Amino acid sequence: MKAILMERPGPPEVLRYVDVPMPKPAPGQVLVRSHSIGVGMPEVLVRRGEYSWMPPLPAIPGIEMSGVVEKLGEGVTSLKVGQAVFVSARELNVRGGCYAEYIAADAEALYPLPDGVDLEAAAALSNYQVAWHLLNSATNGMRYRSLLATAAAGGVGSALVQLGKLAGKRVIGIVDTDERAAFALSLGADGAVNYRSQNVTECVLGMTAGRGVDMILDSIGGRGFADQFERLAPFGLLVSYGFLDGPPGGDVLGAMNKRQSDCLGMRIFSMHAFDQDRPKRREATEDILRLFAAGTIRPPIWARLPLGEAGKAQALLEEGRVLGKVILKP
Repeated sequence: MKAILMERPGPPEVLRYVDVPMPKPAPGQVLVRSHSIGVGMPEVLVRRGEYSWMPPLPAIPGIEMSGVVEKLGEGVTSLKVGQAVFVSARELNVRGGCYAEYIAADAEALYPLPDGVDLEAAAALSNYQVAWHLLNSATNGMRYRSLLATAAAGGVGSALVQLGKLAGKRVIGIVDTDERAAFALSLGADGAVNYRSQNVTECVLGMTAGRGVDMILDSIGGRGFADQFERLAPFGLLVSYGFLDGPPGGDVLGAMNKRQSDCLGMRIFSMHAFDQDRPKRREATEDILRLFAAGTIRPPIWARLPLGEAGKAQALLEEGRVLGKVILKP
């Protein structure tokens, strides 16, 4: 079969499109023929060698795939040949393997998909797993009415907009172009701020009658991170879940102390908090699949590229050009 093989970290060119042996399903496993493969920042970090949970090299990267059961291993009765499934590498022993025409996986690790669903859109559901936990788990039971999401036109950002609105929250997105602002608004955001041409704090306070938002979900980090505290409402929470511009910088404690009487909070969130909590992982994904099957959430697909162009797909992501999701087609 064809697959993307990575033998060392580096630029997009280290992702090689090669022939590798077809996997064979062991007892309890099934062979899945891929239909569409999602491309996201975790694979980019793996390719750069910057991911804290690197797979052993050489490796086939990729954390999400939609596909069809091709063959059953011995003893499998929960799935049938021809059944559509969602593959999440968060359920696999190695965080990878989906940049390939086929994958062999434990039957119990797969998520059956209802008949007739859009298999291309299903390959984008990993973003919704992250968004679900940001909205429901990272809050640790906190009551909130409004939220601010950075990179609101990207994969996780667009999922946050949709799931946040479904939960009845007021959602404001931060983006870097007017095109991205329009895209976030088209997904249902109540407001969108172009940080390159607008004063984010002034805009957010203006949209919230001077109060600020109850929660900020920040995937950017970098030198401007501490500025986010200016945009929080009293008892608000700032959640960092990505470092696209580097680790959170600025005088974080100083920014919090400046508003000491507002009792602001901060949390660093990772999906790996659930690596040993399979029931919580499945609760989130099964809830997402119900919404997806009902047509309530619509993963936006920005581009479809051949599997052999995985390096190009990741480069587009790094350049910040993607609105929603890029998928690979085997």
